[in-house]
Amino acid sequence: MDNTNYEHIPAEKFEFAQLDSEIHDKKLETKSRGYFADAFLRFRKNQSSVVAAIIIGLQLLYAIIAPIISPYSVFDKDNIYKNYPPFVESIANLGIGILDGGVVHASQNEASLAYWNAIGEETGMNPVIGIVGTDTTITRIRGKDTEVTTYRLKTNKYYETGIMYRVFSYEDFEKIQQYQNETGIQIIYPYVEPADIEGISDNPNIWYKVTDSKGTPERDANGNLIPAYSTKKSIEGAEYNSIRIPGDDGSYIYSVMKSGSVQCRVCYYNYYRYMNGRKPTYIFGTNSVGQDLFCAIGVGARFSIIFAILVSAINLTIGAIYGAIQGYYGGTIDLVMDRICDILANVPFIVVATLFQLHLAPKVGVVPSFLFAFVLTGWIGMAGLTRKQFYRFKSQEFVLAARTLGASDWRLMFKHVFPNSLGTIITSCALVIPGVISSETTMTYLGIINISDFAGTSIGTLMSQGQTSMTVSPHAMFFPALFFSLLLISFNLFGNGLRDAFNPSTRGVDD
Repeated sequence: MDNTNYEHIPAEKFEFAQLDSEIHDKKLETKSRGYFADAFLRFRKNQSSVVAAIIIGLQLLYAIIAPIISPYSVFDKDNIYKNYPPFVESIANLGIGILDGGVVHASQNEASLAYWNAIGEETGMNPVIGIVGTDTTITRIRGKDTEVTTYRLKTNKYYETGIMYRVFSYEDFEKIQQYQNETGIQIIYPYVEPADIEGISDNPNIWYKVTDSKGTPERDANGNLIPAYSTKKSIEGAEYNSIRIPGDDGSYIYSVMKSGSVQCRVCYYNYYRYMNGRKPTYIFGTNSVGQDLFCAIGVGARFSIIFAILVSAINLTIGAIYGAIQGYYGGTIDLVMDRICDILANVPFIVVATLFQLHLAPKVGVVPSFLFAFVLTGWIGMAGLTRKQFYRFKSQEFVLAARTLGASDWRLMFKHVFPNSLGTIITSCALVIPGVISSETTMTYLGIINISDFAGTSIGTLMSQGQTSMTVSPHAMFFPALFFSLLLISFNLFGNGLRDAFNPSTRGVDD
């Protein structure tokens, strides 16, 4: 060896760096990061998944809080306010065009406009919000082309209900009078005998004299409507000792006696306040059975989410154990167990759910039988996924090393192989939840399963009810469908984020 290359190296370079010191491993200056902390760090970088998680959280919060803060329960059903639009009186009075209970009526002529205004004149709650447009058509009348103008009116549907006929016992009639005296709120209005209104049927909102069967109002010299209220001389009414409408000199009769009861004209809006102790307030409107949609969607979503999580947890447990045994042992055990999965997988879910509903539900209940239908075949996909992951990891070096050190089969399966499969399994489980919600909603939407008696309602039931009136009351379909769509989309994006976050190959990668 040629030593000339080292002749210029200083001698101190060949001295020991430490002669009498003990050498120890230095403590790590950075904090160690766990598996889930590392996964969460990667999950945060997926913005769409983070937004989806926030939306899911808000929907879960809504499902919990909405039925609590709503003044109604899911079992409160109003027979009059069906398919009524969103309405909050305090916001409607601001005139900003939202939550005003507004609907648009096309082809309204002068008589129709007078009819709506007359409701407001009598009750003090004018249903006419405004004229949103006019339409002019040419109509041939008596051999001449005549220009006819009609209006598109936006009206408050709650106010336009106006006056209705109601039959009360004498006791209830007295209680309403007492309520009127205490609150000053007029519920009972003067009676109008239908025979006194020429050519008009017993429409309780026609309280004025008309000139024809179309309802054209008759007016006095000042252009005011002429009341057609009945007096005590014309019909026999029950005794009335309560507040009267302005202009009543005591001659108007407020009821007519019929077979031990009294029939009255009542302002339904005020009668609703009397019966419920509050004004009608429906943030999302009502559906075809008169339920508050704000509360009903929360109740339906609560059931759907809890049911889906329960089904997913059961299927994850069964599928993970079954697939782990298949994938770990393989061979004949895997072959036999796989054939069992093939048989169950070919049983149509809708057939299972229908048969369970017909034969099992009367014995154990609708919801348990529905749960059994999901569990019967729902775990097969999870088992197949777990089986593939075990085939992938069971021959890896770290598994062979653990087996060499004497690890048991159970420890190898669930301590070494299963954690490495956890990312894919968790992702699959997160994607199973929207699948269960979708299936449950479809079954209740089609009417195959009816859980209303158990849960009060469901998202599928609400959409089915909204479909029947979608053309006239689109809100009854829109709000449940919007909630359902957001839930499914968010869960899918959330599941994709979990898949990337729990991927073992990207652990520790910060970019």
